[in-house]
Amino acid sequence: MLRAVVTAGGRVDGAFAAAIGTPVKALAPFGERLLLDVVLDAIAQCGIAEIAVVGDEALAPHLGGRARLIPAAADGAINVARALDAWPDGDDLLFATSDLPFAAAADLRTFLDRSAAFELTMPLAEAAAYASAYPDAPPHVTALGGERVAGGGVFFIAGAARAPLRAVAGRFFAARKSPFGMARLLGSALLLRYCVRRLRIAHVERRAARVLGLRAAAVRDAAPGLCYDVDTLDDYRYACALR
Repeated sequence: MLRAVVTAGGRVDGAFAAAIGTPVKALAPFGERLLLDVVLDAIAQCGIAEIAVVGDEALAPHLGGRARLIPAAADGAINVARALDAWPDGDDLLFATSDLPFAAAADLRTFLDRSAAFELTMPLAEAAAYASAYPDAPPHVTALGGERVAGGGVFFIAGAARAPLRAVAGRFFAARKSPFGMARLLGSALLLRYCVRRLRIAHVERRAARVLGLRAAAVRDAAPGLCYDVDTLDDYRYACALR
């Protein structure tokens, strides 16, 4: 069975918190909805009925029966572990962050369909497509082995992948946007390739498969809307202006 889990424990402070009126990033207003609503609606509309959210108690009044709330910890790695344990062992998971203002049901469904042959996947949008969708956006594109891509904020995690991934989950998700971090996580051979500028996405896929014992893949040419996330106040303001 395919179920979904959304991590929504991220907090902001300073000017960002003042601008959105809350320290809970998932509750940032986005038009007539909240950032969290965009993700929950996209998941539900792509046909996934059961959703869990790992987040602050302040989210509870906004869930409206759409999702089950799992209390978040202060430690992001713990929250990732709680997300992986949100549903019974053996269930496949769509794992998403709560700060994807342009997530759409059709894009999620395409990503899931293209993930069917694998046990662990992450979407990558090609840099030109990302720039076309979000011209002059704050930088999110990274270069890796001659490819320029934007990494996604969703993952497909097959039931068989949950146990091996749990052991490295916090480090894996923390490293997802950093080629250096991913290379360091997956071993010295990849770290050396990164340092000499010869690390490619295929190397990361093969090494992840070897280390975790999984069929792992980057889903290339994914929808840019699965890859634009809100890390900063500039990201948020851009998304609101483009909405």
